[in-house]
Amino acid sequence: MFESLGSRLQTVFDNLQGRGKLTEEDVDKAMREVRLALLEADVNFRVVKDFVKRVRERSVGQEVMRSLTPGQQVVKIVHDELMTTLGEPGRLNLGMQSPAVIMLVGLQGAGKTTMAGKLALHLRRQGRRPLMVGADVYRPAAINQLVTLGKQLDIPVYHEGTDANPVDVCVNGVRQAKAQGATTVILDTAGRLNIDEMKMDEIKAIKAQTEPIETLLVADAMTGQEAVRVATDFNNAVAITGLIMTKIDGDARGGAAISMREVTGVPIKFLGTGEKLDAIELFHPDRLASRILGMGDVLTLIERAQQEMDQEEAQKAGQRLMSGEFNLDDFLKQMQQIKKLGPLGQILDMIPGMNQMSKDVDLSNAEKDIKRIEAIIQSMTPYERRNPKVLKRSRKLRIAAGSGTSVQEINELLKQFRDMQGMMKQLRSGKGRGLRQLFGGRFGM
Repeated sequence: MFESLGSRLQTVFDNLQGRGKLTEEDVDKAMREVRLALLEADVNFRVVKDFVKRVRERSVGQEVMRSLTPGQQVVKIVHDELMTTLGEPGRLNLGMQSPAVIMLVGLQGAGKTTMAGKLALHLRRQGRRPLMVGADVYRPAAINQLVTLGKQLDIPVYHEGTDANPVDVCVNGVRQAKAQGATTVILDTAGRLNIDEMKMDEIKAIKAQTEPIETLLVADAMTGQEAVRVATDFNNAVAITGLIMTKIDGDARGGAAISMREVTGVPIKFLGTGEKLDAIELFHPDRLASRILGMGDVLTLIERAQQEMDQEEAQKAGQRLMSGEFNLDDFLKQMQQIKKLGPLGQILDMIPGMNQMSKDVDLSNAEKDIKRIEAIIQSMTPYERRNPKVLKRSRKLRIAAGSGTSVQEINELLKQFRDMQGMMKQLRSGKGRGLRQLFGGRFGM
């Protein structure tokens, strides 16, 4: 989401690097570019004005002017001020209340019902017992969607159909949660096409009757400048306690997240990072600021790996790789594990420096290459995967027909695999010229 903003800011800071001294004129020129970059990213103009003012005041101060690396010092200041603007880390304040009630509000189309399922799954992984309540009686598809999500996740859903009163549904849903021993209730209230007084009165009544400990506004990151008005209106009506930004994996400019937090003073709690039900992240302002400035986000990548990848399997594969026993079957399993971490572009953005390098790579082609490799290996027999040396022309023709590829592509994959095995032998013997060589070639990326 922040790709365009990040690229603009990184270009500005690249121009500051390597200078022995920065003048006020240099800083003013850089701040003009920063202001333009933020405005183009749909950040609210008042937020931009305050942000640039704070950065400039610190950048022309003694900490920069006396620094041996003034350019890097300015980047650090921008990073610090971005963290200040983005606010505190995301966490749910569920207290000792049982069941703890969480009310989701927002405009129609923001992804609220899907987020209810994501949040329920996240809470279950934290050891809680969630129950979801379908209170959007105006859109039958919303209740059906929530019921389907509940079955998929094996999480109970309470609803009374489309003829019921939403306030009664929520009150009865909390009562049902107590009876079932659920520790958390997630209320999926009706989405609104705009800020309409009648439905605002409805969610006020739901809040008064159920006393939610968290009232979270689910907001589409692609909303742009309108996001500030939406957040302000909901905050004035029901005193929201947090924000959940959805669709941050899309091509939105990113300004909504920065603007909504700064204008409302309400913390961002979660980010929706994709369509899958586990594509939800706790919000970390330091990590997001680092990603915007091209510094990567290794901690989030590690957390995803710990959550999604089979640690024991990964350790065994690492041992097999270093011992020279690594085969195509192992290679396929590791590729499938890496795919669980998310789209390739997201992974590269989290690795420091890789976001710049990946600009020259067509990631859509890289994703296709990965699928092609999977198809080739899956078209082999278990014996062939363990012993790729037996792959003569007749076998390759059969594999090519089964995978929809060519013999040439199979040969290319086998060559890359042999090169990797040879590199690992060199590393074990101490003759390797560095791990960098492991990343060469089309399939080695």
